[in-house]
Amino acid sequence: MKFIVSSTVLLKNLQLISGVINPSNTLPILDDFLFELKDKTLKITASDLETTMSVTVPLDMAEDPGLVTIPAKLLLDTLKTFADVPITVTIDKETLGIEISAGEGKFKLSGHKSDEFPIAPAIEDPTTLILKSDVLKNAFNKTLFAAGNDDLRPVMSGVFCELSPDDVTFVATDAHKLVRYRRTDSQSDSSTSFILPKKPLNQLKNILPENIDVTILYDQTNASFTYESVNLICRLIEGKYPNYEAVIPKENPNTLIIERIPFISSIRRVSLYANQSTHQVRLKINGQELILSAEDIDYANEAKERLTCNYSGEDMEIGFNSKFLLDMLNNIDTENVKLEMSAPNRAGILLPVDLENEHEDILMLVMPVMLNQ
Repeated sequence: MKFIVSSTVLLKNLQLISGVINPSNTLPILDDFLFELKDKTLKITASDLETTMSVTVPLDMAEDPGLVTIPAKLLLDTLKTFADVPITVTIDKETLGIEISAGEGKFKLSGHKSDEFPIAPAIEDPTTLILKSDVLKNAFNKTLFAAGNDDLRPVMSGVFCELSPDDVTFVATDAHKLVRYRRTDSQSDSSTSFILPKKPLNQLKNILPENIDVTILYDQTNASFTYESVNLICRLIEGKYPNYEAVIPKENPNTLIIERIPFISSIRRVSLYANQSTHQVRLKINGQELILSAEDIDYANEAKERLTCNYSGEDMEIGFNSKFLLDMLNNIDTENVKLEMSAPNRAGILLPVDLENEHEDILMLVMPVMLNQ
């Protein structure tokens, strides 16, 4: 096996898929990239058993097709040190010895047999859906932070995708906070739903280019995302997603509209004085005035700050975990936000005000915390 490729092109493509590789693997072969050489293209694959990602790299020259796995970390670290130079990679199929030549340098390392590398799952009788990369990026950015980390409830550790002929909806929740992101400018031919795991979505949102078509194929157990020369296949999370619509309160007569950035700054400052285990911040709304306060009785720390707001409803006092509130506010892009509430013991609904995209519908829900009287 032998091929010549630009070091920058190879590095860029390896970095696209290297996020799939776990820092500590039970199987040593998962620390490797699988190189598959045929014709004038090189297909490189990385896997962690749950997610498999591959990319196709155009070559300047290729001869003697074959398969080999190459240690990922050593290869990446070597390529990072090169300027943009052509490199020649020669692999001895008998010994699996690999030689990389670049300018005056020669680097030798050992490859491994490719037959131990996991085979990517086939998607049986798939359903196809094409979505814009911008829709997916926004959906993942807006929902992933709200997904849970509880191993006992795996269904809540992913993002729930609900597809219908009217819209596509992405939901994430950890039982304390919930985000529903809906797009009415994207549809599916039929109604279906599945739960995507967090890791591959984090990987995708970091590498998806702007405004291109992404082809999604899925069946009962796996989903694949393909764009340009990149393909990612991941195993879906099994189980039934909780009925998220049931927890969204429909009647919320108390409405607070406030500038987002000053609200964030104020919560940040006040929360420094909150109890460090509950992170509780109290919102006292009275007329057009919002008073944010927090205290940590153990250390006699206390903070209070007043903001002007636009409020309609009865005077009320409600407590929230400041971390959850900040997570949500930081994932809304509009200048003003609306907080809808019904009672101090019911969930608050956070909504963007004047969204630029009329096809976008974002709803965030945060559970209150009991106020210490």
